[in-house]
Amino acid sequence: MAGAPEITAFTWVPPFAQGLVRDTRARWAFEEVGLDYDVRLLDLGEHKSAAHRALQPFGQIPTYAHGDTEIFESGAIVLHIAGLKPGLLPGDPAGDARATAWLISALNSVEPMIFDLVLADLFDKDEAYAPLFRPKAIERLRARLADLSNALGDKRWLDGDVFTAGDLIMVSVLRGLRHTDLVAEHDNLAAYLARGESRPAFQKALADHMAVFEGVKPPAWYSEGESK
Repeated sequence: MAGAPEITAFTWVPPFAQGLVRDTRARWAFEEVGLDYDVRLLDLGEHKSAAHRALQPFGQIPTYAHGDTEIFESGAIVLHIAGLKPGLLPGDPAGDARATAWLISALNSVEPMIFDLVLADLFDKDEAYAPLFRPKAIERLRARLADLSNALGDKRWLDGDVFTAGDLIMVSVLRGLRHTDLVAEHDNLAAYLARGESRPAFQKALADHMAVFEGVKPPAWYSEGESK
């Protein structure tokens, strides 16, 4: 198949989102398995165009295209990349299934509760509901992080000694709490997050993601301190 896979990313996002946009997950997966890739940049607003919605029905980032394969959702993209070359799946059916389960749990059981807090703290911080909703969001999230901490225990990674696609997504999801001290309330989760972020593949992916924003002027509508 000619050419490298192509993902989409933004030309600029507000500072609070830089480093967290989900193209970082695809970039990280490519780096872990050692595959080259191309990036097609979109301006904010362009991701809601009819052309982009043909690839991503909900107008989000990233998308993945290579030959006849066109997919969306960061978890699906990471799983697809993991299936192209060794490096993100253990390689046995049971281990691959566990990695997939952890990946989906990160997106389905952990990230929604984190995003509730992110909405209250960042995107909707000036909305009347935010200070009323925030305590309950934190209460629910603390309970979920306690569950995750108990499941991780003293293991290096979620499934033991082997880093998998499940860890890649779980670490990515936990990074969404970088504006809080909630992860630090659990020593094992804080150490787990630090291990993930210290991986050379992550550092390369993050650097490439952040390099896009260097020297880019914010759009006219944005002023420092705005969250959306």
